[in-house]
Amino acid sequence: MDQDLQLMKELTEAAGPPGLEVRIHNVMRRYLEQQTSHILSDNLGSLVGCLGEGGPRILLAAHMDEVAFMVSHITRDGFLRLQPLGGWWGHVMLAQRVHVLTRKGDLTGVIGSKAPHVLSVQERKNVLDIETMFVDIGASSREEAEMFGVEVGDPIVPICPFEVLPNPRMLMAKAWDNRAGCYVALKVLERLRREHHPNTVFAGATVQEEVGLRGAQTLAHTVDPDVAFALDVGVAGDTPGMNQKEGHSRLGAGPLLGFYDNSMIPHLKLRDLVIETAKKQRIPYQIDLMPGGGTDGGKIHTANRGVPTMVISVAARYIHSHVSIVHRDDLEHAVRLLVELVKQLDESTVNRIKGLDRRGGRPQEEGEKRLEREPSYV
Repeated sequence: MDQDLQLMKELTEAAGPPGLEVRIHNVMRRYLEQQTSHILSDNLGSLVGCLGEGGPRILLAAHMDEVAFMVSHITRDGFLRLQPLGGWWGHVMLAQRVHVLTRKGDLTGVIGSKAPHVLSVQERKNVLDIETMFVDIGASSREEAEMFGVEVGDPIVPICPFEVLPNPRMLMAKAWDNRAGCYVALKVLERLRREHHPNTVFAGATVQEEVGLRGAQTLAHTVDPDVAFALDVGVAGDTPGMNQKEGHSRLGAGPLLGFYDNSMIPHLKLRDLVIETAKKQRIPYQIDLMPGGGTDGGKIHTANRGVPTMVISVAARYIHSHVSIVHRDDLEHAVRLLVELVKQLDESTVNRIKGLDRRGGRPQEEGEKRLEREPSYV
């Protein structure tokens, strides 16, 4: 397994429930420290590595959390009730293995419900309510479950080992949403160390995206970027049953450029620059419109006085389940595109995108002095 695949394996297999991201946070910090001596963090756990000195501030933000669960109740018979963390659909949950992360160690369990043999005909037609499901860890009582170390509030994460499929470009794992973006952010930093870029780059990942884009809000205020890219995954439309209206992106056809989602419309001048760069560098890309979802860009682009922001994603199959699949070429092309974009974002280009004059001020604000921003590194 090459180094890039090993990085993907470590990123995807690390646990990172929203609000409880400590394990994936530690993985990200360790890899960021290999790329830069400067790490900037907010108070919730979002963090970025910093490269460059001076010039525009460019933020590349993935999110490190994954859809997961929390123990909401331990029944008298030792079963664990679930509080979803992020968006789950009942059909993808049943009979799936999970890890319960307790103070005494990780416990393996399985998500269960009433057996279909005892359901009415109408009940079988419906998606079972998550409230009726439970995790079976083999405990015979509440006291035994507590003896194992289980407490209300403990996180529960899916189990799915990283695996390279028979087509070696196809990669299966849990949490590609959004360890794909984490991988892209780390690889962009790695390559920029060998490139000249006329700016200061902040690349890393936020927390709590799956429960309301919370880390994006705090990180954007911490970094105060001039331009930002949200790095995420999009819904692949290349599986049986998907029609053109529901999704048309395909694995292996290039990164997704977000033209619309429920949280953000991209900045037009930045969008044009991304398209021009992809065409000039002959990097394949796909257009993505996602009316039913949002990304960290939704919070980043409204920070302070507004931040020109674009979402660059990769297509993924079966997100918000225990397993998902991405294409290695899409990850590589996303990295290439972002590196080329960063290299172009000098002060003149950023001012043009933001509508500023050559001196960095709007006509009605020429006498206004811009606040100096000094990051505090941790």
